[in-house]
Formats: sequence, structure tokens, C-alpha cells
Amino acid sequence: MAMIQCQTPDDVLRVISEKGIVFIDLKFSDPFGQWQHLTIPAHEFSAESFENGIPFDGSSIRGWKGIQESDMLLIPDPKSAFIDPFIEEPTISLVCDVEDPITREAYNRDPRQIAKKAIEFLKSTGIGDIAFFGPEAEFFIFDDIKFSNGPNHSYYEIDSVEGWWNTGREEMPNLGYKTPYKRGYFPVPPLDKMSAIRRDMVKTLEEVGITVEREHHEVGTAGQGEINFRFADLVTTGDNVLKYKYVLRNVGFKHGKYVTFLPKPIAGDNGTGMHIHFSIWKGGENMFAGDQYAGLSEIALYAIGGIIKHGKAIAAFTNPTTNSYHRLVPGFEAPVRLAYSARNRSAAIRIPMGSASPKAKRIEVRFPDASSNPYLAFVALLMAAIDGIENKIHPGEPLDKDIYSLSPEELANVPETPASLQEAIDALKADMDFLLKGGVMDEDFIQMWIETKQEEVDAIRLVPHPKEFELYYDI
Repeated sequence: MAMIQCQTPDDVLRVISEKGIVFIDLKFSDPFGQWQHLTIPAHEFSAESFENGIPFDGSSIRGWKGIQESDMLLIPDPKSAFIDPFIEEPTISLVCDVEDPITREAYNRDPRQIAKKAIEFLKSTGIGDIAFFGPEAEFFIFDDIKFSNGPNHSYYEIDSVEGWWNTGREEMPNLGYKTPYKRGYFPVPPLDKMSAIRRDMVKTLEEVGITVEREHHEVGTAGQGEINFRFADLVTTGDNVLKYKYVLRNVGFKHGKYVTFLPKPIAGDNGTGMHIHFSIWKGGENMFAGDQYAGLSEIALYAIGGIIKHGKAIAAFTNPTTNSYHRLVPGFEAPVRLAYSARNRSAAIRIPMGSASPKAKRIEVRFPDASSNPYLAFVALLMAAIDGIENKIHPGEPLDKDIYSLSPEELANVPETPASLQEAIDALKADMDFLLKGGVMDEDFIQMWIETKQEEVDAIRLVPHPKEFELYYDI
């Protein structure tokens, strides 16, 4: 399938004609990072669709407003067009913004519109005119997953042909080659049983316009993997993360597998993160390159200072599930210390040193995970960085020591990421002003986020955990 590149509505309409496109699939993100879609026949789509939008009922979208404010408009972005490889009839998919049909203003709960506002705010500060993001979203490929909850039971069960727990399973024959815990980084096949699937994922990602840089097995057993793609501006990268998830899930489904981005699906093995590489540019110049620590500029250090200062509140968007905090646990490889370093991968912020070029200078924020909505995760990091730059918040000395060898007295001076979603929510309640600047987010949106996430916390808090029966049943 050939990749298409469109810049204007006319480009899209020409592809529709030349490729015999039958359907237009309109995709948009809900607040929590789930792609939603509706489909219209190609004969119902025209140049006016880009200007006037396509009306739809948004009242049943999770996190959006009620039925009294249900009418919305989808505004397709022609630059986002791709031929959808998972729909049998020839179909173009378009990523859309959401507008109010009466005022024609950006819908305040549309995360893609929030991302656009963040870039406009960046420009208004004079700090930069573009922010680049390069996420590394890890995932697991499972063969089977079952879960059920009720008043008298609760369980989940996952399985993988590669899972270390299957060394003794009768597979007629069991040929071995099961990946041991924490040893998946990264042996060749046949131990790596997911290599062919990942290559299929890479080919499909390239077909839909995502430039892939590398793919490999990750540390965990049971098919943990990572595919890295080329960085881009904030909005485009947000689009690409959702497209990436869409492709990986559907390619996995084609192979009879289940792809998940759950941060911690397997007890006792590595969790799944989404390290985010980030830099701010102005007039074609990288504002993060300089002559300070590890080749950073003073602006970059202030950006780090802002991210560290607001780190706990940021986590409400970058690590927005209760499961996120089974990964962010002190004492393991997880980057729970809100510090920065050029070498220490357990620090929350690392400065990659693979290239001496000023163009490659960036920071890598390591605590986020892929359960986040990418638009909101990037916005939270950008807004914290801007706050740090505007207020000259210096991050202090880097943490180049081995974190695990530090004394309790030394560790006491190094802040941590939240230990739970509840702690992240409480931090956001107390520290949201940096997100409200420039009208990027508003209190209505943040309040919706807090209320929804509090409901998730309570849903877990009110249900007995199966492990509790093991620990306390005969107490």
C-alpha cells in the first residue's frame, strides 16, 4: 500500500478520486487518549467538509459535556490523511479537531485543540516557535487475556507463548525458548518470538506515514517490545502516538495477538513506559543546546527546573492510571526520582549523549507511560518547562551518583514522583496554575479530569484485591 502525503483539502480530494476511495473515516481523540471514529461515504465528503465541518453528537463521549451541549463539529486536518490499512474497502482516515458549531471556537475538552493552544502560548512567550517531541512507547504482545470482576470474584489472567511461566506447559512439543524474566533485551529468534510481528508493525507504520527508526524486544518476558519513530512537532506527534497504537493493536489482532500499553501487566517483571524526548526551537535554532551541563543551555536547565517543580502534578496527565503506580516504585529501574542526569537512567530526566550535534540536544523525561493521552502529556511537560524558563527555576546540581547507593540523608533531598494516582490528583489540585496560563487548559477541563480520575481511584479502593485473600484470609 503506497503512502500518501497531503497538505491541502485539494490534495485529499485528488487522492479520493485517483485511488477510488469509497469511505472517509473521521478520527478524533477523547480526553483519555482513546481514538473514536465515524465513517461517511466519499460522495458525502467535499471541499466544504474541511471548512464547515461534519456535525456529530458528542454527548456520549466519556469526559465530554452532557446532552444539552451535545452538538459538535469535526474539522478534518488534510495533513493527517492516510489510507487506512485495516478497512477492507478503500478508505481515507483523517484526524479531526472538535469545534462548537455555534461559536466555531475550539472545544475546550478536545485534547488536540488543547495541544494547539499550548503551541500558540509558547509562541506568545517569545521562548520558541515549535516544540519537538519524540516518545518511546513500549508495549506487550499477549496470546490471551481474560479478566472478570463481580461482587464475589475478581481475577485476571494473561498468557504468552513466550512467557517464562510456560517452560513446563505441554505444547506437543514444548520447544523451550521462553524469555526469562527481565532478560528480553534483546536476544535473537527463536527466543524472540515476536520479531516477525514487530516487522509487520513497522511496515504498516511506514505505510501510514510514520517514519520508524528501530524496533526491538524489550526487557520483559511475554512479548514486551518497543518501536521508535521519528520525532515531530507536538500536535503531529500526538497524532502519531494514537496512530501508532491503532496500527500495533490491529496488526496484533491480525496475528491473533493482543497488544496492550498497560504500564504494569506482569507482576515481578518490567513495566511499560513512554520515555519522552523534548526540545524547544526558535527560528530554526535549538534553544536547548548550549555550554552548560551536558551541552545544555541555561534555558534547558530552567525547563528541567520547571518539570521537576511541577513533576507531581504533571504525573496526573503523564501517568494517569492506578496501574501506572505499580511501575513507578522506588528501588527498581523505574525513574521515580525527580532529578536530572546525563548518565543515570533512574533519574526522572536524562540528557541523551549519543550525539555531539547541537541539533540533537534534548532532554528525555522518563517517568511518563503510554496509558496517557499523548497530547495532554506533551502539553503538561511543555507548560511546566515554560513556567521554569519564565521564572528561571534552576534545577540544582545533577544527580550523577548511583541512586541505589545514596544514603537516606542524601535521598531525603531528592523529590519523588507520586506514589499513587491519588497523590498525583491531589498534587494537581494544589498546582494547576501553570496549566491555565494562556487559556491552554481551563478549570472546567481540569476539574473534569480530577473528578474522572478520582472515580477511578475510588473504583479500585472500594473493591477487595485478590492478593488480600492470600495475605489475610485466615487472619
